[in-house]
Order: sequence, then structure tokens, then C-alpha cells
Amino acid sequence: MENSHRRYNQLNGEWVLVSPHRTQRPWQGKVEDHQNNFKNEYDENCYLCPGNNRVNNHINPKYNSTFVFDNDFSSLTAYSEGIEIKSELLQAKSEKGICRVICFSSKHNVSLAELSVKEIEGVIRVWQSEYLTLGEKTFINNVQIFENKGEIMGCSNPHPHGQIWAQESIPNEILKEQKSQFKYFSENQNTLLSNYLQVEKKEVERIVYENNSFVLLVPFWAIWPFETMIIPKRAISNILNLTKEEIKDFADVIKITTVKYDNIFETSFPYSAGIHQSPTDGTEHEEWHMHMHFYPPLLRSASIKKFMVGYELLAEPQRDLTPERSAELLRQADSTHYLLRGKNAE
Repeated sequence: MENSHRRYNQLNGEWVLVSPHRTQRPWQGKVEDHQNNFKNEYDENCYLCPGNNRVNNHINPKYNSTFVFDNDFSSLTAYSEGIEIKSELLQAKSEKGICRVICFSSKHNVSLAELSVKEIEGVIRVWQSEYLTLGEKTFINNVQIFENKGEIMGCSNPHPHGQIWAQESIPNEILKEQKSQFKYFSENQNTLLSNYLQVEKKEVERIVYENNSFVLLVPFWAIWPFETMIIPKRAISNILNLTKEEIKDFADVIKITTVKYDNIFETSFPYSAGIHQSPTDGTEHEEWHMHMHFYPPLLRSASIKKFMVGYELLAEPQRDLTPERSAELLRQADSTHYLLRGKNAE
């Protein structure tokens, strides 16, 4: 499909415009600074490093693996109340929530791509614990686990970390996916992503990697140039349903994903990533099939990014590089991190 066409996103019910011929256009636009900053394992000025001070005289423990704490600059608080506007055209209401920060490692100079599979397993177990603990609170109905990596994605600190925003309401993107998955499950008695995986495994061309439990692929409806999605082969609604072997396989596929990203342009590849899974509103949610999205902005090189402006903001998402071509480039990318070539990697 090398001519302009639109693709339908089965998960959120929206369309994306694909324009493959535009990859040939000359580029004289914004070029980001491209540099690999080889930092030290410890930074005395980093508020996430072990033993360092944060705001309000909070001192981090001298942790050696993962570390979780309440966000010092939380976007949601557990005590928000008193706001309610409800008229024909104006609506607003208070929103309670809890925001947490998860340091993936005590080392300041690594990313998920540079952690071992075993270390990533530790991160996944923290995600499980936080999803359970936060989701059990009566006023929390959704737990969003995510990571913004790189300055270009608005990350305020290079220390490897992610976030969790747990809140009273179910946010927009989750609601859209829930609506689509519920409709499909009601009509087919199977999850949408289970059947979608079968289609992708037959066509093969958008699959990047798979192990015993997970498939890494570029979605047919992908928007970002190197967007990927990790889907468990077994229809599980949330991260708590993972078996011991599936945790290991999940860590493996996250490792492969992030390493391949870094290897495409031999840079610390920026992205926003997050797990979409069943809300914690007390409903069973048989329709939900958990998955993990990766949305990286880089387009042609380590210094040229995709901008969501103009048509994308005013009409609908648009991409130039086809999902099939980006999947091919990701498949070809080495599974050994470029910084470890010639060394004994774990």
C-alpha cells in the first residue's frame, strides 16, 4: 500500500491517514540536538539518586534496585474536593488521585534498554504491587503506569524512572479502548486483541519479535513512525494475572523493544510508553486484554522527529512511513545494545 490511504484503529475507534510517498520530501525543518550523554552511575545533584535530598527535606534511601515514592509535584491529590460546575455548556468536577514515581535502577546512567532482564522483572513486580495497592483504594478507579523517556518527551530528569497516576475517573484513552473492547467481546465472546493477534501472526509483516508469552508488533493503525505494541498471547485483563514465566517473558520483550529502539539510530531513543489494562472500578472486565504502547517521536534519524501539528491537531493523525516498513527496520535492528557490541552482554 504505497498510495495515500486511511487505516482504522480498532482499539480506539479512530482513523489515521497514511501517506507513504511523503518520506521522499526534503527536510529543512527542526533538527534536534543529537548527543549521547555518558553520565556517571551517581550524580550528587540528581534528586532521584540514592541518598540524595528531594524537596521538603525528603532524603532518598540508599536503594540498590528500585525505589517508589509519592510524586513531590503531584498532578493529583487524595484531598481534591469542592469543585462542581454543571450547566448546559459548562461542566467541571473535583478529581482525586495519587501520583507515584518509580526509579527503575539506582544507577543514574542507564535506561530500561541497559538493564538486565532480571532487573526489568523487578520493575514489573513493582508495577504489580502498585497496581494492586492503589487499585484497592475505594476512590481509585484507574491506575495508569507509564514512562516518558528523554528530554524531547518532556522528561525532567535523566535518571531512569517512570510514573503511576491513579485516579477517581477513568481517563479518555482508556474509556475509548474499553468501549471498543466491550463491544467486540459482546459480539464475539473473545477479546479484540486475541483475534487481532491471529490476523497479525498470519500476515507476519508487522511482527517485530515474539517469545512464548508475548508478541511485539507495529500496529496496523500505528500513528508514530516507530510505534509498537506489546500484546500477551494469553487474554489477561491486567498485570496481576501474569504468571512467573510470563513476568520473565514480559521483561524479555521490554528489553528487546528498548534495545532495538536504541539501535535504530544508535542513540538513547526517546518515547512515551505505558500499560493499558482493566480499570480498578470493581468490575470484572472480561473484555480487557492488557497491552503496552510505545510512542517514540523520532522519524528519519536521531535528530529529526515527527511533529503532531496542523492537520494532526485540526483533522486526524497522519504518518508517512508505513507500519510495514517501520516493522521491517525494527526487525533488522540488532538485539544487542550498540554500546555493548564487542563486550559480554547479559
